[in-house]
Amino acid sequence: MQRLNIKTCVVTGAARGIGRAIAQRFHDEGGLVVVTDIDAAAGEETAVQIGCRFERLDVRDETDWDRLARVVPQVDVVVNNAGITGFEGGAASHDPEHATLADWRAVHRTNLDGTFLGCRYAIGAMKARGTGAIINIASRSGVVGIPLAAAYASSKAAIRNHSKTVALYCAQQGWKIRCNSVHPAAILTAIWEPMLGTGSDREARMQALVADTPLKRFGLPEEVAAVAAMLASDEAGYVTGTEIHVDGGLLAGSAASPG
Repeated sequence: MQRLNIKTCVVTGAARGIGRAIAQRFHDEGGLVVVTDIDAAAGEETAVQIGCRFERLDVRDETDWDRLARVVPQVDVVVNNAGITGFEGGAASHDPEHATLADWRAVHRTNLDGTFLGCRYAIGAMKARGTGAIINIASRSGVVGIPLAAAYASSKAAIRNHSKTVALYCAQQGWKIRCNSVHPAAILTAIWEPMLGTGSDREARMQALVADTPLKRFGLPEEVAAVAAMLASDEAGYVTGTEIHVDGGLLAGSAASPG
């Protein structure tokens, strides 16, 4: 039997990248997947390609979550994946000295407020049956300081903590609703393409960007999706309030190999 057989699974920010890979893996595992994204055209295309359902969702908008609660009132798995770095519109100052309050708030509104609303929706949709899995996509950047991406790092650190709070709250209520966070590092998605380019030096650029990673390569979206599938499944029934790093060993210790 597939691990997510007939489980209803909502994935946010699923039109592309890690979210798309998670939606695909959940579908392959037998899940009844609801792809959600703010980009309706890309989301609908992804849903058609995977063979699942699409619902437009702006994770920043409480009324959008209320609508989702009406059309998907019961859910078994929620993956809060939607997020931004703050650099989507091009170069911007996101260091602690020069970042604007507006830019700081924009990143937190999507990443942190979106995750808060997603967790709240999940609890409401799961508590009647008292069981379910919430998976929040955080980041390696939520564990260490990122001087030039302060808002992103702060938002992901808050997601890390909120995941533990949600896990403890649900356990205190006597529900078997689990909440965990996944912390990817350098995962090869479209966000890296401007830095990698298509020239003959692409491979050299890739190697330079992962030089401090013990495994010396980028991770793949499918490798993050595999972890999410495990956490979503009944196999992880005793796993809650924890975090899993998908980082090629980056946070294991010093990048320098012992002599």
